[in-house]
Amino acid sequence: MGWLILATGLVLTGLVCSIWRLSATAQVSQERQNNPGPPFNDVRSFGARGDGENNDSAAIQQAVNAGGSVVFPRGVFRITKTISIELDQSGFVSLRGDGVATVVMEGAGPAFRFVGTHEGTADPASFKDNVWDRQRMPCVTGLEIIGSHNEASGIEATGVMQLTLSQVVLRRLLHGVHLVKRNRNVLLDACHIYENRGIGVFYDHVNLHQSNISACHISYNGGGGVVIRGGDVRNIHITGCDIEGNHDPEGPPTANVLLDCTSGSVAEVAIVGCTIQHSHDAPESANIRVLGKSSFQRNAQTHEANWGNITIADNVLSDVQTNVDLVGARGVTITGNTIWQGFQHNLRLIDCSHFTMTGNVCERNPPYGYAGPTNNAVLIQGCEDAVIANNHFHGILGPDGVVLRDCRRVNVTGCNVLDCEGVELRLENVSQSRVSDCLIRDDRQDQASPGIVLHIKGGKDNLLADNLLGGEQIEEP
Repeated sequence: MGWLILATGLVLTGLVCSIWRLSATAQVSQERQNNPGPPFNDVRSFGARGDGENNDSAAIQQAVNAGGSVVFPRGVFRITKTISIELDQSGFVSLRGDGVATVVMEGAGPAFRFVGTHEGTADPASFKDNVWDRQRMPCVTGLEIIGSHNEASGIEATGVMQLTLSQVVLRRLLHGVHLVKRNRNVLLDACHIYENRGIGVFYDHVNLHQSNISACHISYNGGGGVVIRGGDVRNIHITGCDIEGNHDPEGPPTANVLLDCTSGSVAEVAIVGCTIQHSHDAPESANIRVLGKSSFQRNAQTHEANWGNITIADNVLSDVQTNVDLVGARGVTITGNTIWQGFQHNLRLIDCSHFTMTGNVCERNPPYGYAGPTNNAVLIQGCEDAVIANNHFHGILGPDGVVLRDCRRVNVTGCNVLDCEGVELRLENVSQSRVSDCLIRDDRQDQASPGIVLHIKGGKDNLLADNLLGGEQIEEP
């Protein structure tokens, strides 16, 4: 009886799988099934030479227009104008270089511009058939793109669904990856975006939900590493990347990661497991900067909003003017980060609300030397509704270690604030808040006597309980 049940189950399972396969095949258009196309298009078969001297623009454009897998063999392919990839006309396109091909862009604009027609969201119900049948997931793999013109950029995308860039080198360009107008579901993985004059990955007033940047090296881009300005951006994951030195000392303030909501909106962001660092010589440089204040129209009225819902976790952050700089952000979690060598601040939060700061280490590692007037202060100003718990703040230079100013409803608990150059913890005009179970001390051997470790000025309705102080506490009206 058992064998009969097993056999019947296997037959039913096979029948279900067959029905599923038939259903999946039915979703693929008849045109695609009848016209699989050639296995690949070698750009040389269209006349490209790859000798670094011939202008290969026309040949590469013809290869792209033919669609399919466009292969670049070993060589240097010189182009003087943008290769436009009109996905609805060419059909599916991938560009492959296998790590041995270089494209040199000698004209203005992007070397490759992917153009799709997707106007919907990521909801399957918003798709038109032609997006799945001709456009989805254009890929660039194993290709190096170098700029040889002041206005040359790397890869631009608009109207594209599932742009996927992997093992791509983008250098000496204006912008590395330029995302404009509207895109959905972008993936960048194992890319080197290096030494560009502008921005490494630029979300330029784009409507884009769902993008992942993972295992990438994004460094020495003068206009910033990953920069979002304007538009409507959601669901960004920046994970496992090395992002460093993305500042121009003579240019406008930017950041290794900049989320600028002042003319748009950014929310639902995770920056996790990255090393983000350098350059302290650029004025107002930051590793992670969020400008969350924005205004928007609803029902013919203008409303103000603070954008956020951001997680900053398990990163190593160092060697800039301010490591984490948040202005007008809401719903931010800062946890498990190692932070040091902020020349103005390790952490600066201005006019933020509904955030937690837990389990972070702000500490000066002696082997690094610390040449210069590193401040490392922690400033929390004009904030409310927050939890600051179980952090380790040590050896902060500057007039004060940790400052809470003009804040309300902040719970500071279980923190170490130790051996700072100035006052360890300063509270100014803080109300309806609590400082409890903290270790607040200055036990440096070169101190003649313990100084002021806790300074409270103004404020009301606060609770201080069960703290262990290694110095004087001052309270002013």
